[in-house]
Amino acid sequence: MIALIQRVSEASVKVEGEIVGEINRGILLLLAIEPGDDDKKAKRMAERVAGYRIFEDENGKMNLNVKQASGDVLVVSQFTLAADTNKGMRPSFTSAAEPEFSKALYQYFCRQLREHGFQVPTGIFGADMKVTSVNDGPVTFTLTC
Repeated sequence: MIALIQRVSEASVKVEGEIVGEINRGILLLLAIEPGDDDKKAKRMAERVAGYRIFEDENGKMNLNVKQASGDVLVVSQFTLAADTNKGMRPSFTSAAEPEFSKALYQYFCRQLREHGFQVPTGIFGADMKVTSVNDGPVTFTLTC
C-alpha cells in the first residue's frame, strides 16, 4: 500500500466537471493498493496518516498531526503510484492490485480514517478525476505499509 500525502491549504476532486470531494486545510492523499495488501495494512496506514506530524506548531516545527492542525483528509485512489517504472519508457501496472480488490480495500481504508474522526471526502474509484490542490510548503511524503 502506497500513500502519497501532501499538506494542502485546499484541495478538490472533480468528476465530469462536478466537485465530488473537497477540503480546506489538511492532507490530500493519493492511495495505491498493491497485491498482498490487506485490512491490517490498511488499518495501519490510516493510523499513520492520522498521526503523521507534518503541520507546524507555534515554533514552526513539524510537530502537529492533521487532527491537531484542525485539518481534514481528502482521499483519491491512484493505482499509477504502484507502477513499475524501472525499465523502458512506459510504466507497467502489474504491481497494482486488481480493481475489485483495490476498491474494497480503498473503501475499508477510508472507513478506518473516519474512525479517527475525519469526514474523509473522496474521489470516485476508477473514474477519470481532475484533482486540484494548493500544496502548502510544499510538503509531500510517500508512506508505505
